[in-house]
Amino acid sequence: MRVLVFLSLMGLLFLGRLGPALAEKADRDKPMNIEADKLVHDDQSQRTVFSGKVVATKGTIIFRGDRLEVWEDGQAHQLGLLLPATGQRVFFRQKREGLNEFMEGEAERLDYDGRNDRVTLTGRAVMRRYRGAKLNDELSGQLIVYDNASERFTVDNVPAKGDAAGGSSSTNARVRAWLTPAPSGGASR
Repeated sequence: MRVLVFLSLMGLLFLGRLGPALAEKADRDKPMNIEADKLVHDDQSQRTVFSGKVVATKGTIIFRGDRLEVWEDGQAHQLGLLLPATGQRVFFRQKREGLNEFMEGEAERLDYDGRNDRVTLTGRAVMRRYRGAKLNDELSGQLIVYDNASERFTVDNVPAKGDAAGGSSSTNARVRAWLTPAPSGGASR
């Protein structure tokens, strides 16, 4: 049986801070909905684990994976770890502020840092930018760090320290990027 959890019913989890840093400002007032097969909350550690076909939405933000763990850093900043089912990748998508653009990512692991407004994709990582419904840019590597606050990202072929996701194949692979020029007529970004 699937568990459907609405943020308004789970105020003690403080999950609302997971999404606003990644979303349009309008998303800040939207409720976060998390759907999973199972939920385990530890009140003492303030950690909540959702497992089994996890889908989390907040306004225009979507996270999908098999296991989502959420906690706070002691200063009320939300942190999250999203993992896929074996052999799969996690997925996220967000609309960019004030633009008809969307960022999408896939990886073997997604770390969200609310304090620094950063998403880290690790292992077979891919990030795509869509302008409307058209794929505009695509980047891939073992490690992609997207800093939403500065709108900068880095792509590296070296997996994060202590991560086995890169394996031996990462020594021969390279970072790849497919970039489309900005449309003419002054529309940048």
